[in-house]
Amino acid sequence: MLNNVKLKIAIALLSASLLGLGSCRKAPTNTSTSGLATIVCDDSFENIMNQEIDVFEYTTKGNANIIPYYVSEKACIDSLLDFRTKTIVIARDLTEKEKAYLKSEKKLVRSNRIAVDAIALIVNPGNPVEILSEKEIGEILSGEITRWDQIEPSKLGEIQVVFDNEGSSTVQYMRDSLMNGRKFSPNVYAQNSNQEVFAQVQQRKSALGIIGVSWISADMRTRDLPREERIKSLERQDTTVAEFDTSIKVLKVRRDDSIEAYKPYQGYIYDGRYPLYRSIYMITTSANGSLSHGFYSFVTGTIGQKIIQRTGILPARVQPRMVNLN
Repeated sequence: MLNNVKLKIAIALLSASLLGLGSCRKAPTNTSTSGLATIVCDDSFENIMNQEIDVFEYTTKGNANIIPYYVSEKACIDSLLDFRTKTIVIARDLTEKEKAYLKSEKKLVRSNRIAVDAIALIVNPGNPVEILSEKEIGEILSGEITRWDQIEPSKLGEIQVVFDNEGSSTVQYMRDSLMNGRKFSPNVYAQNSNQEVFAQVQQRKSALGIIGVSWISADMRTRDLPREERIKSLERQDTTVAEFDTSIKVLKVRRDDSIEAYKPYQGYIYDGRYPLYRSIYMITTSANGSLSHGFYSFVTGTIGQKIIQRTGILPARVQPRMVNLN
């Protein structure tokens, strides 16, 4: 990713310098659809934002270059408060104190909830477990439950929980929502990326992966389509049934006060029956008419929201899709 970012920056700067050499040409100006801008995004949402950027740049006919940096939530906020970027994407809104600081620095703050993300629990298809309650998840994370046979009869042995990384917003969400002040068990392991979480679950029957739902959506295959086909599909009325990647098994989760358990389909995220969910915010201090503001408007608009819908999470402004109950 870092090499790709450097390459994009180099190409953009080279293009600008070459344009400046011509006596009859002007360097490209920064407008809502042209120029160069950065965005700092929580790395949990990398695959979503990559698709947004790809489609947006295509719609500008190559006149816009959005340079993404995928980092921890804290690094996102620090980048905005230190004025190293004008736009961030994180799993919470700014606090009143953070907003007040930016306003004191004469910054106009715009914040928009762009989606509702679910935290999915995934296991190897060879694992017989189908359902976990919120209480059981908390006890697994704290080490009160350490073996799969404490959930139901199994020969899989110790539970090995895998997250993306120690500083991720996913880890913070689980700590705040389910741990009640308890510490994580020694059986909880941080990986280096969401891709590694996915790979660990595919390879190890004893693993329990905790990951954002967009990383397991089978609809992410649309990112491999040519841009023209993706644009056309986004413009069509969408009635596609949301599906999950079949190389892993997605567990149902049951609220402690309910007898029913649900998978993180968009409809169940929408009505709250799936309990592990969080809002995603796009926050910008960019000026009207700038490229950063143009991209912000794109993501919060119709096409940007449909892109989010295709990733399996719930867009803020589009109704949830049908779910497959089989």
